[in-house]
Amino acid sequence: MTKQNTPEARVMSEVERLGLRIAEMINSPRAQERCAALIHRLDTDTDQAWEAVMELLAETDGINMTFQDDGGVLLEWVKPTDEDRIVEQAEVETVEAAPF
Repeated sequence: MTKQNTPEARVMSEVERLGLRIAEMINSPRAQERCAALIHRLDTDTDQAWEAVMELLAETDGINMTFQDDGGVLLEWVKPTDEDRIVEQAEVETVEAAPF
């Protein structure tokens, strides 16, 4: 049995593929340093996938989206402070382990 025929093998959806590409841009060292990333739509991105990812980004707290004349979107965010990181760590500690 080849890897493609196993139940674990799965093809990524267009939304997942686009989301992964945008996540790589956001997580790049330069974008993290600047707290901003300029994303562009590729010819291979479908209207449905683009709109779905833009909607997800718009619903994300702390992200400012500026739509550019050329079709790109500038994503900007505020760098988390040490205080923000402490709150995040406290929230992680309160999560219970899975019962299995």
